[in-house]
Amino acid sequence: MSSVFPTLHESLQQILAHRLDWKELRQVQEEAYRAVSKGGDALILAPTAGGKSEAALIPVMDDVLRHGRPGIACLYISPLKALINDQEERFRAFCTPVALTVAKWHGDVARSERTWEDGEPPHFLMITPESLEVLLQERTPAPDLRQVRFIIIDELHAFVESERGVHLRVLLHRMDQVAGRKIQRIGLSATAGNPREILQWLSDGRHDAELVSVPSPPQEKQFLFIVEPEESRRIDALVRIVSGKKALVFTGSRSRAEQLVNACTGRIRNLHIHHSSVSPAARKRAEEAFGSPEGACIICTSTLELGIDIGDLDVVVQAGPPDTVSSFLQRMGRSGRRGKAAFVAWILKDNNELLWSIAIIECAMQKRVENLRPLKMPLNVLLQQLFLFLLNHPRTTRRELVSFARAVPVFREIDPRDIDRILDHLITSDYLATDGGMIMTGPGAERQFGRSNWKDLYSVISGGGEYRAVTPDGEVVGMLDAQFINSKDGGEVSLGGRSWTLVKSDEGYNIVVVVPGGTGSSRVFWTGGSEEGFSPLVCHGLQELAARKTTTLPIGRHEQELLTQALAQFPEGIGPEGLFVTEPKGSKPGTVMVFSMNGCGFNRVLAILLRHHLGKKVQVRFDDLRLIVTRAGKDGSGERVIGTIRDLQTLGNKDLEPVLPLLPADGWKFASALPEPLFRKMVISDHYHGEDFLGTLRSLTVSFLHQPEQDRQAP
Repeated sequence: MSSVFPTLHESLQQILAHRLDWKELRQVQEEAYRAVSKGGDALILAPTAGGKSEAALIPVMDDVLRHGRPGIACLYISPLKALINDQEERFRAFCTPVALTVAKWHGDVARSERTWEDGEPPHFLMITPESLEVLLQERTPAPDLRQVRFIIIDELHAFVESERGVHLRVLLHRMDQVAGRKIQRIGLSATAGNPREILQWLSDGRHDAELVSVPSPPQEKQFLFIVEPEESRRIDALVRIVSGKKALVFTGSRSRAEQLVNACTGRIRNLHIHHSSVSPAARKRAEEAFGSPEGACIICTSTLELGIDIGDLDVVVQAGPPDTVSSFLQRMGRSGRRGKAAFVAWILKDNNELLWSIAIIECAMQKRVENLRPLKMPLNVLLQQLFLFLLNHPRTTRRELVSFARAVPVFREIDPRDIDRILDHLITSDYLATDGGMIMTGPGAERQFGRSNWKDLYSVISGGGEYRAVTPDGEVVGMLDAQFINSKDGGEVSLGGRSWTLVKSDEGYNIVVVVPGGTGSSRVFWTGGSEEGFSPLVCHGLQELAARKTTTLPIGRHEQELLTQALAQFPEGIGPEGLFVTEPKGSKPGTVMVFSMNGCGFNRVLAILLRHHLGKKVQVRFDDLRLIVTRAGKDGSGERVIGTIRDLQTLGNKDLEPVLPLLPADGWKFASALPEPLFRKMVISDHYHGEDFLGTLRSLTVSFLHQPEQDRQAP
C-alpha cells in the first residue's frame, strides 16, 4: 500500500518534516487519513501515546489547506478543560506555521477572549460540550458554526456511559442542523471492548462509518508487587520507588490522594497532587512539573488517565488496584515510551488486593477490555433540551415540542407516549404554562432553572454539591464537598496537598474562606464517588483465577504464596463461569453464600430481589463477588435460595419496578420535573441497568456446592 505522506498538502509535509522531523506517518495515522478522506465518520482506537491526536488532525488540516475552507472548519470537543489547555499547544504547533488559527472556548477562558473579530473566526475551535451549548445560544459567534465540516471528539470513552454523552449526541445532531449537512465526526479513544457499537453510537447511522483500530505493538512490561499491611511501611515503599524519578501515583479517590500527599510531604522532592477538586492553577503546576530535569512525582486520581501529555515517565505506581482494565491500560500506557519497558509498581495492603491486581493484569494480557454501555432512557437530558427549546422558542405548540424531541436520534427510542406524559406533567405541575394552543415556560421552571439567565440549562452536570475554597485575597484553592463543610464548625482541611483552616462559609454563594496552616491533623472527604466497585469484567477474571487456583503471570514465590492464601477463601468446585451456592462450613444454620462474580452493581440488585422474595426476616449482604444470605431457614436453606434465584430468572423488566428502591431525584439535575412513574422507569433502566441485569441473570447456570454435613454445623 502506497504511503500517504507524499500525497499530503505541501505545506503540511513541510511542517511534519522540518518542525517534527517526520518522514512518514505511523500506521494509525495512515489508516485514519484514508478513512477520513472517504468522507464518512471514523472512530480511531489506539493506545495511550499512540498518535491519535495527530491521526485526526492531519487529514482535517490537509482538507482545509487544499480547499481553503472558510470560517470554523473543525470543532475539537474534549471532556476536560485541562485536556483542551494541553492540546492547544499541540494544535498550534501544527496550525500556526501555515496560517491556520486555533482558539479555545470554555469556562476558564476569560469572556473577553471567547470571541473573535467579525469575519475572522478561528479555523479550529476547541471546546467542551457545555460550552458548545452556550455558544449555540450566542447571537454573534454562533452563525460561524455553519461552516464546520469536521468534529473531533477526544477521549470518546469518557462520554459514552454518562448523560454528558447523551448531551454530546444531541449537540452533534444540532450541529448538523446548523451546518445544513452531515458533519464528519472523528472519535478518538484508547480503550473500548465493543468498538463497533461505539462507532454506531457516534455516527447514528447517518452515512458510512469506519473503525480504525491499531493494536498496541508488543512491549516489555515490568511489574513490582509490594504487599504490606502497615500504612507507614507502604508509605516508606512509595518513597523508595519514586524518589529521584518521574512518577505518577494513582489512587482510588480524592481523599486518599490528599492523605498520601500529606504523608509524603518533605520526603519526596518536587511532589504534587492532581485531582478534580484541586484548583486549575495547581493542576497546571503539577502537569508542568515533569518538565523539570529533576525527578517529579504527582499523586493523582483518574484525572491523569486521559490524554494530558506529561511526557516520559520512569514508573507508574498503583496505590491499590484500579476498578477497571481500561483504567489500568491507560495508566500503564503513561510509561514505557521511546522503547523503554513499561514499569508499574503495585503497593497493596493485603493479599486480596494482590488477587484483584493479578486478575486485572491477566484480563489485559488477554486483550479483554470493558464494554462501554450507553444510557437507554435519557429522560433527564430530554427535559434539559425541552426547556432549552422553549428558551429559544418562547411560545410554541405541543406538536412542535414533540417533533423537536422525536427528531433527535438519541431520543428516538423513547416511547412517544412517554413524551406526551412528560408534557402533561410539566403543564399540571406548573413547569410549563399554556395560553390557548401555545406553550411557554411556567413559574415552576423559572423558579428552579431560571436563575442567572437560565444558565443551569446549559449543562446536565448537577451543581451545588461543592463549595469553592478561596483565600481572603481571592485566590481559588479548589473545591470542597458541601456535606463535609456543613458537618463541622470551623476546623482544618487538606486540599491540594496543603493544610488550611476554615474561616467562614457562605451558603448563598457556595464559598468557603480558608487561610493557610494547621496542626497537621487536617482531613477532607468528598461524596458522590462511584459505588460500583470493580467492573464485571475484572470480577469474571477473578472467577477464572479462582477456578484454576493459580495465575498465568510469572510472579515470585512470595507473591504466589499470598495469592494461594487469597484463593483459599473460595470453595472447591467454583467454575470459570456461572453462579455457585454453598452453605459455608462453620456458619450458623440458615446461612447461605452465593458466589455471583458479576460486580457490585449486579449483586446489589440480586440482593434486593432475594430479600424481597425470601421474606422480611431474611438478611442479605453483598460485595463484588458474593452475597451472604442469613436467616434463610434451618433446613434446606441452600436449596431454597437456589429455587428463588431460578424463579428470579423468569422475571421481566416490569417486575423490577415495584421492588427496586427509588433513589432521590436530586441525583439527576432535571428529574424533579419528571412524573414519578417515568422517573422510576429511568432509574430502573440506567441506574440499576435492569435489562442488562436480567439478561445476565438468565444466562447464568446455578450450581449447588455441597459441603459435608459435619462442615455445615455451627461451632
